[in-house]
Amino acid sequence: MPPSDRAWHVNLVGVADYAGGADAWSDASGTVQVRRAHAVTAQPAGTRSQGSDYTARHLSVLEGLEAVRKRPGMYIGSTDSRGLMHCLWEIIDNAVDEALAGHCDRVEVLLRADGAAEIRDNGRGIPIDRHSRSGLSGVEVVFTKLHAGGKFGGGSYAATGGLHGVGASVVNALSARLDVEVDRDGRTHAMSFRRGEPGTFSGDGPDAGFEPFTDHSELRVIGKTAKRASGTRVKFWADPQIFLDEAEYAWDELLSRARQTSYLIPGLELVIRDERGEAAVEEKFRHDGGISEFVEYLSPGAPVTDVLRLTGQDTFRETVPVLDEDGQLISKDTERTCEVDIALRWDGGYDTVSRSFVNVIATPKGGTHVTGFEQGLVKALREQVKANARRLKAGNDKIEKDDVLEGLTSVVTVRLDEPQFEGQTKEVLGTSAVRTIVAGVVEREMKAFLTSTKRATKPQASAVLEKVVSAAKARVAARLHKETVRRKNALETSTMPTKLVDCRSTSLDRSELFIVEGDSALGTGRSARDAEYQALLPIRGKILNVQKASVGDMLKNAECASIIQVVGAGSGRTFDIEQARYGKVILMVDADVDGAHIRTLLITLFFRYMRPFVEAGRLFAAVPPLHRIELINPKKGQEKYIYTYTDAELHRVTLDLQRKGVRWKEPPQRYKGLGEMDPDQLAETTMDPRHRRLRRITATDAEAAERMFELLMGNDVAPRKEFIIAGAAELDRDRIDA
Repeated sequence: MPPSDRAWHVNLVGVADYAGGADAWSDASGTVQVRRAHAVTAQPAGTRSQGSDYTARHLSVLEGLEAVRKRPGMYIGSTDSRGLMHCLWEIIDNAVDEALAGHCDRVEVLLRADGAAEIRDNGRGIPIDRHSRSGLSGVEVVFTKLHAGGKFGGGSYAATGGLHGVGASVVNALSARLDVEVDRDGRTHAMSFRRGEPGTFSGDGPDAGFEPFTDHSELRVIGKTAKRASGTRVKFWADPQIFLDEAEYAWDELLSRARQTSYLIPGLELVIRDERGEAAVEEKFRHDGGISEFVEYLSPGAPVTDVLRLTGQDTFRETVPVLDEDGQLISKDTERTCEVDIALRWDGGYDTVSRSFVNVIATPKGGTHVTGFEQGLVKALREQVKANARRLKAGNDKIEKDDVLEGLTSVVTVRLDEPQFEGQTKEVLGTSAVRTIVAGVVEREMKAFLTSTKRATKPQASAVLEKVVSAAKARVAARLHKETVRRKNALETSTMPTKLVDCRSTSLDRSELFIVEGDSALGTGRSARDAEYQALLPIRGKILNVQKASVGDMLKNAECASIIQVVGAGSGRTFDIEQARYGKVILMVDADVDGAHIRTLLITLFFRYMRPFVEAGRLFAAVPPLHRIELINPKKGQEKYIYTYTDAELHRVTLDLQRKGVRWKEPPQRYKGLGEMDPDQLAETTMDPRHRRLRRITATDAEAAERMFELLMGNDVAPRKEFIIAGAAELDRDRIDA
């Protein structure tokens, strides 16, 4: 048999990284790690290595927190800023769990100027008595032993964010120094660690002298407190041996997480303070209204209903491993309680905003609780639409999930003991019984709302039903519209706009669609374009402001319909970028205020109804020149015309020409519109890929971009007025084109 046909196996012993043959030993966890002692070797299957010395002496166990320091990515994901923030979340979440259990109402997070992070809470304080099995204080157990804590069903916590008992000990292992202080029983107890090892420091900061404990560790008493005072303070310096130099705490991310937590735990005050800059910055968050206020904060549009709260609970049984009195795991049939609390509101918009949580843990990818919420919501609304079909003129089209979720802002929270997540990231809830419980609560509560005869509730229920039916009709209309604008159908029929000047090429890599302002620009552009791959579509003036208009109004608008037809990929949820007829869409408008307004309206249309096209980086804005300088008697090799794109560039170029003694015709030509250019000028400056300038329209932060679109183009006038007034002082009045 030739070598290439043999079955091979690899002896994955690894590259040598230490010398010696220390015997294997066992720590408290019993975890065995294999030292890599030999180079990777390969040999044919069925053969034995002669003289192999791979024996038990090559096995070693990483004691204590050594495994965390050797493989930090396994515990915190990475050693950059994301991993650093993960360490901060671990300590913050411990304090939040105290608040979730009802023992804490204030959490402070301080980012110190010396690089330390400090988290304070007024919870019960970490236990200070001796642990029966290890003989260590509760503080040392929490900060030095993996998989140790009060969240394994021992009765200290019911529903928590921490489940694995590794957070505090992992942070300790990855810190150059960690100090913890606990107020309990009228005294303040303290302990310090260096890279996970307990001991005493001779001064402040991570570089102070350190003396590790030898015979036994000590939990020091450093002061007295009020008898009933309690709480925990943890301060740590991230270890530069572990984390990258550029790793730093993200202030905006910290604020966002704190704000979110304050909504989830009503009455909890979170104080976030940053002392790293020249002046300290502090933010406080407290929301007694809970997730109802969260929905009001998240909802982007004008409300159709008040914020609705759907609450309830039920029980389920599951077989789980639990700790007995001797600390051994045994299987037990346990009854669980699942508490459901959901806040939601419909607004006049079309986007869906959804957040979901399990015991204050964010689940961005959903899970069984979100599935149950959507299932119950759709079922309740389908029944009521069917019961009121004649009044709503619903027709025979079935209500779909997207119709129900259109314009809906929701926060779905459930609380239960020991939730089962899919994977270590806790992004998806996997406890199957939760789906049925949540669906039942939502269906029951929504049915009560939709059938209510209360004077304040009845109009809102009718508005929701009408909105859902309207969304269903729009979905059907959009589907039909999509089917009529595919390029194949368009080429076979005469449905394309007559004013479209199409190109010959069908290649997406080369084809470009220029949307131009007015027929005059179309005439110049027709002569300036490369007919092989450049198409032109003129629009008349300012198109419809689609941020304010409904889907139906947008589809009825001739200019919007023409653009959607010509692009050929549909609109809204039915938009399919694979069906687009052109590789690029370029907005070519005059370089004046009206042109900027038209460009903004066009961008709004693409962002709202053809967003994947923007996100793919295929929408551009042409940058036509503002001025043309005509040189008098130019030297050999020197261009006769120089184009500038801003007033500052014009000033800079004319000074340079004056310094070189080059004369030009005064005054330089100022272009007011694209129609003033000759075809060769337009081609050279704006359409020829070899010379033109294009600005790519991007939406890297979709949520922030959408908020700005709503501010500048939405229905609510007051915020827009405030925005204009606030920016008026920054306007250069000399730049007003009047």
